[in-house]
Amino acid sequence: MTDGIELDDTKDRIDRVEVHRFLSEVAYWSLGRPRATQDRLIDEAARVVGLYDGDRQIGFCRAATDRTSFVYLADVYVLEEYRGRGLGEALVREMVENGELARLRWLLHTQDMHALYRKLGFEEPDYKVMERRPTRNESESG
Repeated sequence: MTDGIELDDTKDRIDRVEVHRFLSEVAYWSLGRPRATQDRLIDEAARVVGLYDGDRQIGFCRAATDRTSFVYLADVYVLEEYRGRGLGEALVREMVENGELARLRWLLHTQDMHALYRKLGFEEPDYKVMERRPTRNESESG
């Protein structure tokens, strides 16, 4: 990458404070997420990719998988001041096209970034997706 911007999939480099701040305070899909939950999601992720401007964490994504049939792409973000430069595309491309998970089927949920994901080969399924959300007690137990 250019201008001192780089991608890295080293978990130890993730700025957990910054990732949690963005995801719990800014990202519509994870508002209010507890720090312990975010740390566990990073720890249990099959792969994480961070986007950095020098030492500053400016983007992030993670993958959850059974390592056999599918991978779920989650928590993708780039800080507002870095958007519009192709960095989100580079971040997701690194995640889905490189590494041992690249050969699997990728899934994701998005409310607003359909055009980006289409450029990277994602398609809307030709079937209806069903989802079961946890009840309050189920979500508190894990």
